[in-house]
Amino acid sequence: MENTSCVRSFTDTSQITRCKATIDTLNGSFTHVANGLEMAGNPVRLKILFLLSEEKGLCVCDLSDILGVTVSAVSQHLRKMKDRSLIQSTKEGQTIYYSLSPKYATVLRPFFQIIAESEVLEAV
Repeated sequence: MENTSCVRSFTDTSQITRCKATIDTLNGSFTHVANGLEMAGNPVRLKILFLLSEEKGLCVCDLSDILGVTVSAVSQHLRKMKDRSLIQSTKEGQTIYYSLSPKYATVLRPFFQIIAESEVLEAV
């Protein structure tokens, strides 16, 4: 790997200090967003998250039928996302319904809008 160096005529120490302070202040937000994006980085999980953002609640069987993926595979994805607090669940009788957690809905909503708008553009 080539060793690169930085050459600058002036160091703006106030800018560096300001940027460091901003990064330190927002560190929790970076972690929160990165956590959501990491889970959404898998196409199946992204589809599940999209569906959960569109619907009030879906069960494992619903998601399996919609995506054409085994119940076992969907369950594994749901477990990972629930462990990271991206989704929440409610039980009605014997059925567990999953929905997108409010704290990640706001993080992921812009990405879902891009996906939905891209589909409209592709259809034209």
